[in-house]
Amino acid sequence: MKKHLSPIAFLLCFSLLCASLVYGCGNSDKEEDDNTLVVLNYGKYLDKDVLLAFQEETGIRVKYEEYESPEEMYTKYKSGAIDYDLMCTSEYIVERLIQEGEVLEINYDNIPLYSNIDERYVDYSRAYDPDARYTLPYFFGTVGILYNTTMVDEEDLGSWDILWNPKYKSQIIMENSVRDSFVPALRRLGYSINTTDETELNEALDLLCNQKDLVYSYLVDASADEMIAGNAAMALIYSGEAAYAQEYNEDLEYMVPQEGSNMWIDSWFIPRTCRHKENAEKFLNFLCREDMAMKNFEYVWYATPNQAVFEALDEEIQQDTTVFATEETLDNCEIFTNLDGDTTKTYDYLWKKLKSY
Repeated sequence: MKKHLSPIAFLLCFSLLCASLVYGCGNSDKEEDDNTLVVLNYGKYLDKDVLLAFQEETGIRVKYEEYESPEEMYTKYKSGAIDYDLMCTSEYIVERLIQEGEVLEINYDNIPLYSNIDERYVDYSRAYDPDARYTLPYFFGTVGILYNTTMVDEEDLGSWDILWNPKYKSQIIMENSVRDSFVPALRRLGYSINTTDETELNEALDLLCNQKDLVYSYLVDASADEMIAGNAAMALIYSGEAAYAQEYNEDLEYMVPQEGSNMWIDSWFIPRTCRHKENAEKFLNFLCREDMAMKNFEYVWYATPNQAVFEALDEEIQQDTTVFATEETLDNCEIFTNLDGDTTKTYDYLWKKLKSY
């Protein structure tokens, strides 16, 4: 199970990790510099023991840095302050960077354990990496509704309509994220979550404005904790956070509405700034190794595309549709694609209108 530490315990562990890993420190010794790897990843998205094991087994020093949002990652990278060798982020940002010529092709011959990655998820990733030349899927999941069975009537379930049901006024948590919060409205209207049509986007905005009086709060990381505490009846949430919340409150269930939703995939890629490509591919191969991939799965508790790990799991976990959505559910979802500049500005404008409504 994913281990969630108290803030003090996390800081202590983080300090210990910092003592073992090097964070962006320069070194004039060329041999030592060549024996490093500079990694950028989401926060709390990789078991520190995996990093330490890689260092111990290969002698490669890992300079490891974390970020909170894909947009923050993009800004960090584009600033050019650090030459990252390997990065992990969400599909639509990977697509943007590929389109900008910022991503190097991976030599999969140097990653023999890539064979552990289920081909189905490589195929899904073609939505943003059409020729499957640039990325390695890491974790995936869905966006859906986590609900409290003691607070929600069963007959109201199944559709995104429940997020607009006045019966649950002030008991609905929405994501404090423009694209995620537009998903229910767009799918409820029968539109693509990647639409660039301003008329469709404005219709979705109208729905969200009409819903706003029913919303308890717009949250991100705190959604699961609020649901665990029973402070809301339902929350728009990522499947991994839903699985975490279910560990602590047996009254919680998760669903992906029948109209479909978002399937997200976080992937590793090698940016153009890479100076240690051989080391980056060694690390990717290490992450594909069953024991290391299992450690990361148990730490993050999001769905893994690693078939070797999946086959080693208990049947109960394999059949947990909160973590591992059915193929039917995934096929009814869309993967976010990168939006053009004008559409991004439109989204930002509509989001500001919603928050100030």
